Amino acid sequence: MTRTVRVAAAQLGPISRDALRSDVVDRLLALLHRAHSHGAHVVVYPELALTTFFPRWWFDDWADVDAFFETEMPSIATKPLFDEAQRLGMGFSLGYAELVVDETTGERHRYNTSILVDRKGAVVGKYRKVHLPGHEEHEPWRAFQHLERRYFEPGDRFDVWRAFGGVVGMAICNDRRWPETYRVLGLQGCELAMIGYNTPIHYAPDPSQDTLAGFHNALVMQSGAYQNGMWVVGVAKGGVEEGVDALAQSMIIAPSGQIVAQCSTTADEVVVADCDLDRCAQYKRTLFDFDRYRRPETYGLITERRGAVPPPEETR
Repeated sequence: MTRTVRVAAAQLGPISRDALRSDVVDRLLALLHRAHSHGAHVVVYPELALTTFFPRWWFDDWADVDAFFETEMPSIATKPLFDEAQRLGMGFSLGYAELVVDETTGERHRYNTSILVDRKGAVVGKYRKVHLPGHEEHEPWRAFQHLERRYFEPGDRFDVWRAFGGVVGMAICNDRRWPETYRVLGLQGCELAMIGYNTPIHYAPDPSQDTLAGFHNALVMQSGAYQNGMWVVGVAKGGVEEGVDALAQSMIIAPSGQIVAQCSTTADEVVVADCDLDRCAQYKRTLFDFDRYRRPETYGLITERRGAVPPPEETR
C-alpha cells in the first residue's frame, strides 16, 4: 500500500495594495475549488498570500505596517477558507504576516509566517521564516525596496509535523536558497516540504542575476529535494504587482529532483501532482542514507561560524 497524497500548488497572481482581505480570500477559495475538482488532498498557497508584498515600501507609521498583519488565525476574513476546506475534507498551508502582542508588556512581534492546516480544519503546524532577506534601512535609490529585515523578526527553528500520511515541513521564500533549510528538515525525516515565495525578478544589489531568477529558483528547490529525498512544493505569488515584476513558475518536485508539475502563467493557477511519499525512501535509504554516510564530526564550521573566513594570506 502506497502513501500517496495529491498536492495542489495554488499560485496567485498580483494582489493590489488596496485589495480587501475578503476579495483575496475569494480568490483563495476559487483555487481551493479548482484543486478539489482535480482530487487534491492538500493545497499549498504562497508566502504573504493575503496581501500585496508590502515590504517593497518604506512606512514611517507602524500603524500602516500593522494593517497588513493578522492577529489571529483563522481571522474573521479567513474563516470562510477554513470552513470550506474542512467541508471539502482538504488541508492547506497558508502564508501570512503574523502580529503577536505580548499581553504582559504590550510589545509587538511581527513574523513572516506559514501555517499547516489538516483536513479537519485544525492548525497542526506553524513556521516563522528564518532567513530574512533584504535590508533594514531606508534605501530610496532602489526602484523598490525589500524591507523584510525591518518589518519582521526571524524565526528560530525548522520543525516537521505528521500530516497527510507522512512527515511535512514548511519554509518560506528565501529559506529555499539555503541548503541548511532542507538538511535540517531532512534530518527530521521530512518527506514533503511546502514553500511559498514572493520573488522580485529585479535584484537591485546585482542586476546581472535578474535573467537567472527562474533558473536559480528551480536549481535550489530541485537540489534540496534530491539531496534530502523529499518532495518539494514551491508556490509563488507572481506577475506584475504594484509595478514590480515577480517570478511565478510554481512547481512540484519529486525526491529525484525532477519537476513533475509547473505553472505556465503568472496568474492565479493550480497544478496538481500525486506525491508518493514512499518514493522518498529510494533516496533516504540509498545515496542519502544519512545515518550511514553523513560525517557530522567534520561539519563543525556550519554551526560554529556564521560568515566565511578565508585562510590568512601567505607572507614572504
